[in-house]
Amino acid sequence: MGIFDNAVPGGNISKPLIIALGALLVGKMLSGGSSQPTQAPDNPQTADNGNTAAGGGLLGGLGGLLNSLTNAGHGETANSWLQPGENKPIAPGDLGSALGQKTISEIAQQTGMSEQDLLAQLSKILPGVVDQLTPNGQVPSTQQIASLLKSSS
Repeated sequence: MGIFDNAVPGGNISKPLIIALGALLVGKMLSGGSSQPTQAPDNPQTADNGNTAAGGGLLGGLGGLLNSLTNAGHGETANSWLQPGENKPIAPGDLGSALGQKTISEIAQQTGMSEQDLLAQLSKILPGVVDQLTPNGQVPSTQQIASLLKSSS
């Protein structure tokens, strides 16, 4: 029961991937770090794209993640995750390019996964997770995302 029931085939997700999602979407708080979550922007197009956890995630929370994907030329794909209908897939390499090497390295270190495995797994689950987090196309607050991720771990 939770956001992963419909987002991930079988509704099952490993703890390292929950940590990875937490790092991307809400900051390091799920993995025991001290970052405090902040409000995600309502409009992902105006999200801060700094590579720091201070903005609610390594990329500035969900809005920052969507902005990074858009800036890397994957805006149509990211928008498909927000809108009703089929979620377009993203290739692991494309996701890695959008997130940046520093972010991938940090998350891989937090999860204990290899960078390749991390990107392969995230590219499979991220479209469904973002879709479930944004049922009306609205980016939820970082606190709302944190609550959902904690209840799923």
